[in-house]
Amino acid sequence: MAIDITLLGTGSPIPDANRAGAATLVRAGGATLLVDCGRGVLMRLVAAGVLPVMLDAVLLTHLHSDHITDLNDVITTQWVISGAPTPLRVFGPTRTREVVDGTLAALAPDVEYRITHHDDLTWSPQVEVTEVEPGASCTFRDAVVRVGATDHRPVEPSVAYRVEAEGRAVVLAGDGVPCETLDALCRGADAYVQTVLRIDMIAAVPNPRLQDVLDYHSSVEDAAKTATRAGVRTLVLTHYIPGMPPGTEDAWRELAAAHFDGEIVLGDDLTTVTV
Repeated sequence: MAIDITLLGTGSPIPDANRAGAATLVRAGGATLLVDCGRGVLMRLVAAGVLPVMLDAVLLTHLHSDHITDLNDVITTQWVISGAPTPLRVFGPTRTREVVDGTLAALAPDVEYRITHHDDLTWSPQVEVTEVEPGASCTFRDAVVRVGATDHRPVEPSVAYRVEAEGRAVVLAGDGVPCETLDALCRGADAYVQTVLRIDMIAAVPNPRLQDVLDYHSSVEDAAKTATRAGVRTLVLTHYIPGMPPGTEDAWRELAAAHFDGEIVLGDDLTTVTV
């Protein structure tokens, strides 16, 4: 059975008319998993044929705003279209429960209004939070998800997920720089999905806040080197910083190809890779 990876949102933290925020959909072993919940995730989920009630879990790599900004939309939509109290399972690093509790507090007026108005809606959103540690594993249907540490300091902790099913494996890393624990998680994987930036493009912009991102994100070259060290078959690049204008894809691909001789995938939102 194949594993399908769909890049729901490939944009940077800066709003983009054509790219949603960081989010990736994985379908493996009968399980449907959403990794991160960036801007516009619900629109992209629906375009991929998935509603929140179809999710087995939401997996958060870290708690930067651009990776969780639409978690509230996932929670609310899953709640209002469920026919009975059904927990949304959310997994993430330490402090994920704090984020979910804060989100539910912000949604409290809306929840009150909807319960008051709809006679058949008598329960509040059900969110089951699991804070994961590196080395942990979880099973969803016939898929096993393993958790590994990443290095996105000062964002601590941050994690990546290795999804395994039917003898195949894909790794989904959020932001962060190369590290030994990521190499270990990626080892022998069929695909490795990494958020990336272009050092040359960012260094050319005289904006200290933008240049600050260089020291805690993987460059295209970094991701390619990680894939090579780990013996990955397919490298999937996403969450392009700065934005990747149409027609420039080959330039990004060439930077990776200088360090990795496997398949390199990048593209627009809803690009799907099957391994």
